[in-house]
Amino acid sequence: MFRSLIAAALIVAPVAAYAQSPVANPAPAAVQAGNYTVETTHTRVQFTVSHMGFSDWYGDLTGVTGTLSLDPKAPAAAKVDITIPVSSISTTNATLDGELKSEAWLDAGKYPQIRFTSTGVTPTGPRTANIAGNLTFHGVTRPVVLKAAFLASGVNPLSKGYTVGFNATTALKRSDFGVKTYIPLIGDEVTLRISAAFEKAK
Repeated sequence: MFRSLIAAALIVAPVAAYAQSPVANPAPAAVQAGNYTVETTHTRVQFTVSHMGFSDWYGDLTGVTGTLSLDPKAPAAAKVDITIPVSSISTTNATLDGELKSEAWLDAGKYPQIRFTSTGVTPTGPRTANIAGNLTFHGVTRPVVLKAAFLASGVNPLSKGYTVGFNATTALKRSDFGVKTYIPLIGDEVTLRISAAFEKAK
């Protein structure tokens, strides 16, 4: 329950901040319908795993690419397809990063990408939705659900591109994807927090 409350807070808390932005409009109805691509430099995936029960260990995945199609009048019809390079993994510990990319863990050489493709979107509130999809990771494809929250949309004053932003969270068991190294010493459950920006195709 505690983890669920934390995850919910991480999704909802930024909304108030975006509401104060002079360029980002937090109203879902204001979003421009169309096709979008990931704004890679401002999109990241953070993962959390228990380290021997003593602490939670964090890391990041960047270099995300992908597409989004949406229409605020038909949110259930939205589609998203995301690809994450395994080689981008970073924990601020170069030695550990190398281990995680090795065959003992994620095997970036054999499985260079993580991919999520949506299969359905279920609105759960004015700004939130559950995004069901297939996650392909370490050569295994399994269904997962992302709990997503819309943040805001508007024209980025620097890039001049029309942008929409979302946060999302999910949890998975790495053993379900064949990554079993050091379980249960290192936790099996992995929590993912995603911050994604998408720029409208011109």
